[in-house]
Amino acid sequence: MEPDVVEIAPPLFPSGSRTRKPRKAGIPEVIDVEHYEFRNGGLVSNNNNANLVDKKNKGKSIQDGSFYDHLADEEVVMSTTHPWGFPSSSSKRSRRSSSRPFNRDASASSSRPRAAVEVVVSSAQANFLRDFKRFDTVDNFSQHHYASQGNASKQHSRTWVKKVQADWKILENDLPEAISVRACESRMDLMRAVIVGAEGTPYHDGLFFFDIHFPDTYPSVPPMVHYHSGGLRINPNLYNCGKVCLSLLGTWNGNAREQWLPQESTMLQLLVSIQALILNQKPYFNEPAYGRTKGTPSGEAHSKFYSENVYVLSLRTMVYSMRKPPKHFEEFVRSHYFERAHDIVKASNAYIDGAPVGSIVKGGVQDLEESSESGSMKFRTEVATFMKTVVEELVKLGVKELDDKLKPPPNAESSNKSNCKRSRSSR
Repeated sequence: MEPDVVEIAPPLFPSGSRTRKPRKAGIPEVIDVEHYEFRNGGLVSNNNNANLVDKKNKGKSIQDGSFYDHLADEEVVMSTTHPWGFPSSSSKRSRRSSSRPFNRDASASSSRPRAAVEVVVSSAQANFLRDFKRFDTVDNFSQHHYASQGNASKQHSRTWVKKVQADWKILENDLPEAISVRACESRMDLMRAVIVGAEGTPYHDGLFFFDIHFPDTYPSVPPMVHYHSGGLRINPNLYNCGKVCLSLLGTWNGNAREQWLPQESTMLQLLVSIQALILNQKPYFNEPAYGRTKGTPSGEAHSKFYSENVYVLSLRTMVYSMRKPPKHFEEFVRSHYFERAHDIVKASNAYIDGAPVGSIVKGGVQDLEESSESGSMKFRTEVATFMKTVVEELVKLGVKELDDKLKPPPNAESSNKSNCKRSRSSR
């Protein structure tokens, strides 16, 4: 059973006047999807002007490092941490004026330690991700999956060129933060996209790459899409051979409104559909034969075990991407995993402790005391075992202090204690 297609509506309002500085708006989108909720990189339904909710700080608030202890007695330094690479400003660091309306009693505070806050310096990786263009063009795609299906000198029809250029413009203006695209100037028929896995799904923090080809008959027919699987099948709709199964691509039989419409469908709609309908919270139910069991005890139990397996495969995909990053995204891959390294370890440690897959929300883990679910012992052991390989690759990127933070595989005794604790809390 194929989920419905995500439909993208054009902007509702024209841009601002010439005297007003234009603001970058979110993409107004119309979602025709049932039973799906997407967090941090996905879309939120039930909102006429759905906004993108993916933020680089993953929900973590900017810390205010100001201390006002003994305000009248001593000089106070105020500073702000910038965890996601936003440059510090001199206006955010101030000192009290030396001309005070009161006398300072030095003896009263001489024994008190001066309050100070460490300023976190933005990493080069954070700066790179901040400045990384969501859409850009490159000179060539020699390592593209569809590179052999055409050449730079091939002539295309005027209709084809206008449609591809229109797709480029839409992607340049409206791509969500969780999706980045590179198009080829010399081969307009080729494109490569990466989607960041959304929080609340077994794909969180991962990178998933797709090669795209516009055939000669485009847009009468949909584009061709190949998934960089690394030989792993992480979803019923993403085969280990790279095939992407989706009604919008014509690779799955759906009703008329789910099919590619030459006069309406866009490349942006296709990418958002992959993000929202395929890389979702419960991919088990993407399989047509299992969709009807959604909501039943048996179906939900099978979905849980499937998601556990998907997360382990997602960890393997991370290693595959770090060892062999796709061309034109090499530095993006390294910077992404450098910045997400501690979040990945934190999430995996929570899973080793028994947290259910997909319980990572806004950079943290939901209270395990309130959950009666627990990851299987097999899953927890597999995560702990393979995370050693993940950490090795992250250390190669220059990430520090990871080895001592990774938890060991669980034992039966610790598992029983965790389950008992969870059982008591659910009574």
